[in-house]
Amino acid sequence: MSYAIIGFGKVGQALAHAFARKNMEVAVASRRPAEALAPQARAIGPTVVAKSLRDALAADTIILAVPFEEHREVAKALPNWNGKTVIDTMNTLAPPEALDGLPSSAFVAKAFSGARLVKGFNHLIAAKLAVDPIVEGGHRVVFLSGDDEDATVPVADLAKQLGFAPVKLGKLNEGGALVQGRGGTWGRLVFQDLFKKAQ
Repeated sequence: MSYAIIGFGKVGQALAHAFARKNMEVAVASRRPAEALAPQARAIGPTVVAKSLRDALAADTIILAVPFEEHREVAKALPNWNGKTVIDTMNTLAPPEALDGLPSSAFVAKAFSGARLVKGFNHLIAAKLAVDPIVEGGHRVVFLSGDDEDATVPVADLAKQLGFAPVKLGKLNEGGALVQGRGGTWGRLVFQDLFKKAQ
């Protein structure tokens, strides 16, 4: 399984740190050329590899860490997204009418034709995502939701590999609503720093 983080702002860099901590390879890309990202990527760790957007999108699993307004531009970079899993880490407070009345991730999924989309890693602030999630005798929780269980399971496995405790909330229009902002208010679980104690 190969991974790429698209977007190299605070959240993208925080997730890159999570991969580097576990010596897992991940490509990173943004609107800037790979050469511009390379020094920062190398500083995070040797397994963090700056690539062009086109090359990064060859990965099996794409982690979207761009500002919400930019997701459609990323979606246009491939003619179709068949076989890809897209992890939506983005947050927005766009009003429901701007999202066709859909949860934000369901709206995002429309742009990524053929992809299997999972909402995840969006409820923690970047500073918390960037540090070791094994704390206080437990693991920092990551909430996941998606309409395709076959996609959610490997994303949960990835979260475990990175040291987090995945908690599946169900489908996007059910549990997903708990971690998605809508109509000027954040979902009830956004910014909740929860731990799951080791068994």
